[in-house]
Amino acid sequence: MARSNEPTGWVGWIYFASAVMLVMGGLQAISGLVAIFKNDFYVATQNGLVAFNYTTWGWIDLVLGVVVFCAGLALMNGSAWARVVAVFLTVLSALANFAFLPAYPIWSIIGLVVDGLVLYALTVHGGELRD
Repeated sequence: MARSNEPTGWVGWIYFASAVMLVMGGLQAISGLVAIFKNDFYVATQNGLVAFNYTTWGWIDLVLGVVVFCAGLALMNGSAWARVVAVFLTVLSALANFAFLPAYPIWSIIGLVVDGLVLYALTVHGGELRD
């Protein structure tokens, strides 16, 4: 079967993914700012995968949040490079949320679920947006 050049209704998944990336990038940047300015906000009961103190991790989280936000903006324009970058950044965001699990488990689990939905949207239906 020949593939039609016209996008289907599934192209909405990419808009969903880009909107979620905008929101998650903003929220991750806020989480990073909280970790930077208020060191005792995140309290871990046991050692986790975080190898840094929470101020350093806050800077990493802030930078990752800003980059994810920018990739979400570029993804809304439908560029193919933004889709590849968005998949890479979503995997990084999932790893960051997994590493932050001991400090704030509910936030991290929600982030992991949303990252999974974004990965599904980008990998399965990502090609339809460029048309």
